[in-house]
Amino acid sequence: MLKGLVKLLKQNRSFLLFMVLMLVFRSAVADWNSVPTGSMKPTILEGDRLLVNKMAYDIRVPFTHLSLVKMADPARGEIIIFDSVKADKKLVKRVIGIPGDIIEMKQNKLIINGQKLDYEIQNKLASNTDSIEKLLGVDHMIRVHDTPSRLANFGPVTVPDNYYLALGDNRDSSADSRVIGFIARDEITGRAKTVAFSNDYDNYYLFRPERFMHTL
Repeated sequence: MLKGLVKLLKQNRSFLLFMVLMLVFRSAVADWNSVPTGSMKPTILEGDRLLVNKMAYDIRVPFTHLSLVKMADPARGEIIIFDSVKADKKLVKRVIGIPGDIIEMKQNKLIINGQKLDYEIQNKLASNTDSIEKLLGVDHMIRVHDTPSRLANFGPVTVPDNYYLALGDNRDSSADSRVIGFIARDEITGRAKTVAFSNDYDNYYLFRPERFMHTL
């Protein structure tokens, strides 16, 4: 039996090497991440597959969170992927507060370091409103409910060293830092800027052509 196993490994060593290298690549260099919920609407839709740059912030030992080389720190406005210890799963959110920031939210409107952010309404839906949030130099879309949730107000809070405050763009439907607390720097595994492709969960999982290589 042992001889047969050795023979099988020799016969398939090229394939096995390919699989190992692919796993290392996905762990430490780049990967894709599916989005099962609407917590980042309208920016990211359920069924989007995000391209994740695993080397955006750190070069890590494959299959671990151990950083070998620090490349950069997450910046305000960037979409990050992180392995949340508190939520016990991988999450996708937007960085709102960096270390030292004082963050407050009143009726879904942010105040950062004493500065109130500007908002421009874009779409008025049946029960939601989509607006552009001007996040101190980074403009992006958010969605709020006409009847604000209990998450619509918090703070002021100060972001500690080596932590970040991250929110979903769908502000009243996101379990983010308002629920799980600040995000530790070493939990953050990558940055997303592009949708690789997308499947429409409500339409037989058909591809959404307009989402192919869509920039976030």
